[in-house]
Amino acid sequence: MIKLIRIDDRLVHGQVAFTWTPALGADCLLIANDKVAKDEFMKMTLSLAKPAGTKLLIKTVKDAATFLNDEKSKNAKVLVLINNIKDAAALAADVPEITSVNFGGLRSKEGSKLISKAIAVNDDDIAVIREMLAKGIELEVRQVPTDNRQLVESLI
Repeated sequence: MIKLIRIDDRLVHGQVAFTWTPALGADCLLIANDKVAKDEFMKMTLSLAKPAGTKLLIKTVKDAATFLNDEKSKNAKVLVLINNIKDAAALAADVPEITSVNFGGLRSKEGSKLISKAIAVNDDDIAVIREMLAKGIELEVRQVPTDNRQLVESLI
């Protein structure tokens, strides 16, 4: 069962380990990222940051979709971590269960603008956001579970 889809360019860090994972009761962190899935050093580094007692899976976006659509995975309480909006849209397109995406953190990059204190997007990101909204996917900004939800559509 998918507990949350989160876009955060830091992937696994304190907010994920100490607030989101226990608040959701997640027992599995799934990182969906093509680059990280092929980088043994990044895998090792991210495994050091995962909360104790939580399983960490690192898969390509395509393999993450296969995992999430597999009936055998339905018993896991999965927090999915993605580091960019484009990959979130690709995963949502392949996994019908995804109806909501949390924006947790996207640092500034060239051509981007802040839409909240921790989310910076550029024109390409906004185009993908609009496509996701048009498909009926709810997009919200919250860094931690106790923050008030802000809808992305009101921020762009």
